Amino acid sequence: MSFTSLKSPPQAPEIELPAFVLPAVLPDDVDALKRLLQTQQDVMSTAQQAMQQAVQQAMEQALHEARQVAMREAHDYIIRMIEQSVLARHRMFGASSEQLAGQGRLFDEAEVLAQSSTDAQDVAALPDATPTQQTAPDKQPKARGKRAPLPGTLKRVDIVHDVPEHERTCPCGSPMVEIGQDVSEQLDIVPMQVRVLRHIRKRYGCPDSVHAPVTAALPPQPLPKSNASADFLAMLLTVKYVDGLPLARFENVLERHGVPVPRQTLARWAIGAGRLLQPLHNLMRDALLDSAVIHMDETVVQVLKEAGRKASSQSYMWVQTGGPPDKPVILYDYDTSRSAEVPLRLLSDYQGYLMTDGYTGYNKLAHIKGVEHLVCFAHVRRRFVDAARVQPKGKRGRADVAIDLIGKLYGIESDYRDATVEVRGLARARLSVPALAALKSWMDETLPTVTPKSALGKALAYMAKYWSRLTRYTERGDLPIDNNKCENAIRPFVVGRKAWLFSDTPAGAHASAVIYSLVETVKANGLEPYTWLRRVLRSLPLAQTVDEVEALLPWNLHSHDLASETVP
Repeated sequence: MSFTSLKSPPQAPEIELPAFVLPAVLPDDVDALKRLLQTQQDVMSTAQQAMQQAVQQAMEQALHEARQVAMREAHDYIIRMIEQSVLARHRMFGASSEQLAGQGRLFDEAEVLAQSSTDAQDVAALPDATPTQQTAPDKQPKARGKRAPLPGTLKRVDIVHDVPEHERTCPCGSPMVEIGQDVSEQLDIVPMQVRVLRHIRKRYGCPDSVHAPVTAALPPQPLPKSNASADFLAMLLTVKYVDGLPLARFENVLERHGVPVPRQTLARWAIGAGRLLQPLHNLMRDALLDSAVIHMDETVVQVLKEAGRKASSQSYMWVQTGGPPDKPVILYDYDTSRSAEVPLRLLSDYQGYLMTDGYTGYNKLAHIKGVEHLVCFAHVRRRFVDAARVQPKGKRGRADVAIDLIGKLYGIESDYRDATVEVRGLARARLSVPALAALKSWMDETLPTVTPKSALGKALAYMAKYWSRLTRYTERGDLPIDNNKCENAIRPFVVGRKAWLFSDTPAGAHASAVIYSLVETVKANGLEPYTWLRRVLRSLPLAQTVDEVEALLPWNLHSHDLASETVP
């Protein structure tokens, strides 16, 4: 705390002194001179007393004002500490959602779900093994608690249960004949199979040993110096980067199946696969830069063994999403820095709209001609949600007003989510622009009345600082209101990071960036990651031209192209 009012001394008070004027000619009489001197002393004494009294009053007033300032600053400081404590406690123990709801239970999922179910849900809905051609029914809303039917392509294994022969005689004495059968289906699962592929290369030689023998060539392999097959690598990348399983746990899984593969070996294979897949990552960046809008964000990652840096140093994974409408792209890039030079390098030569949060590292890129900067409204809303959390329970405050006003903007977006770009643009001009004007009017009126360092003051200052960039989404119907698309793309990485915590080397971090980019882009294009990885890791070593590599990009393959990959 700093008491700024004590830095300058109180001003001297203005005092009106009694009038006393000496005569132009002093008297010669001693008694008269004595009386004149006594009068002068009385006047000076009165003036001195008045001065002391005025100074005392001024000091008391200054001290009173200083105490008031100190009390206000102390009060504001205590409020800030309480707010920070409440928010820290909520981040540690509260619900992660922005909704002001209670924390869900984490460790009794089976009991909670079972209590909310019925006996009918003991049976999963299975489709016919041989679906007939028919017109697709109208879309019906999914029943709560019901499972979607399993694919009809699932392999069916028939287990025949026959009536014992001695029970096949009718009470009338005639032998019974088969008139039909009852079929019920039961879900089953086959544990993971680990097998060894033996590549047998035939060798032929001259009977007379005149010429050198000829040996069949081994087809190009994804990692020629390893003994990992393309299918093994596809499973390794899937369990680590899609399912978030640390290599140490996958090592234990393989151990249970009788295959001791050290985690260090698994790590080397993952890094090698990342290098093999790098050309696809490069081609995906070309597609990303064709976007009308790119979303960008960053999150921390720790790398233990990096030259010239402590193991505790923070590095960053930069995430960008975009691409043409039929080619959604999600790219991860690893860098040791969070400086403005990183987005400048990653999006060099880009022209279009860039959606980010309020981090100042994007400002250099936003100042490049042809780049139009948008700022995320969700980040503004979160600050007001935090401000609402520190309000007295059960009472509405000014933060709730902001949340309601921002909620109207999101309500408009929800109503026109499925509309065409043109219709959405018109709706924003007609509805969102007036709603934004109301929000700005409230902001301008409230901001001067709020303590700047409080949760509400910080939320208002953030919104005021980026107001011009927050409102630009209304310029067109295809611009986003927030950066949630990119934050959703970061989530799989963050979930995985909770399990494996850090990368061991920069090479591992770069490989992770490449592989996360590929599997997340694959999911965005509606493909199953394992089957796509299996096809790519089999085909990429055989590719000789850029066209052959481009043919493996997620938007150039379709589910029916990968159907054969599900067959063992």
